[in-house]
Amino acid sequence: MTTTETAAGTDGPAGAAAPTAAPVKSAVRTVLLLEHFAARPGLHSLADIQNDLGLPKSSLYMLLRTLVDLGWVETDATGTRYGIGVRALLVGSSYIDGDEVVAAARPTLDRLSDETTETIHLARMDGTSVVYLATRQSQHYLRPFTRVGRRLPVHSTALGKALLATHTDEEVRLLLPERLEAVTEHTITDREQLIEELALVREQGYAIDREENTLGLRCFGVSIPYRTPARDAVSCSVPVARLTSAHEQAIRAALFEARDRLALVTRRM
Repeated sequence: MTTTETAAGTDGPAGAAAPTAAPVKSAVRTVLLLEHFAARPGLHSLADIQNDLGLPKSSLYMLLRTLVDLGWVETDATGTRYGIGVRALLVGSSYIDGDEVVAAARPTLDRLSDETTETIHLARMDGTSVVYLATRQSQHYLRPFTRVGRRLPVHSTALGKALLATHTDEEVRLLLPERLEAVTEHTITDREQLIEELALVREQGYAIDREENTLGLRCFGVSIPYRTPARDAVSCSVPVARLTSAHEQAIRAALFEARDRLALVTRRM
């Protein structure tokens, strides 16, 4: 058998592209189940899970029991309610620990936190969401609740808007629906209005979340330009009650400096 025949396989002509592998049903169901738990903290009954996912009850039960045995799913004392298991945390931590951008960004995030004294986030765009990869808590008593791994809508955050602005308007239209979820009363829910704001973000170089994701909190975000379009961004969150014009100006300047430093350390990634 020739090298070409070996690469192409024996079931088709030499040089033909290998057929696309069909998804493995059990693997797809496992991922759907784990993502379901990740989006809905706490414990859930078999009936509720089945209703949400639409999977056959018998196969869903067997899948749950298998994942319980492996540590990916946990149950309550009765064994009738299910939630995410500790092994999911181990895998998530491994992703963060092994990410080159997170490692390279740590000194810059520390410096940005010291300069602004406010809460700092590094996040990555994932579909229509941003996911926190690293956080530095505010040095003030009044601070927002945040955690690594938290997922927020891309359209309601400064991080997300900074990243969306690196895409074309048409790409944004393909990604987002016409009507967007209202997280707070200030969230932009019209896609075209959001696209208009993204033009301003491109012009000024940073994005603003004006209490669009959390009432009482304003955030400023910049994308990290080591990829085009960008996939990572940095933000600074400040309670509106503590935000002055001078403080806002200092935050913007610190974010621009952080963006430039991160652009240097990530330029080969």
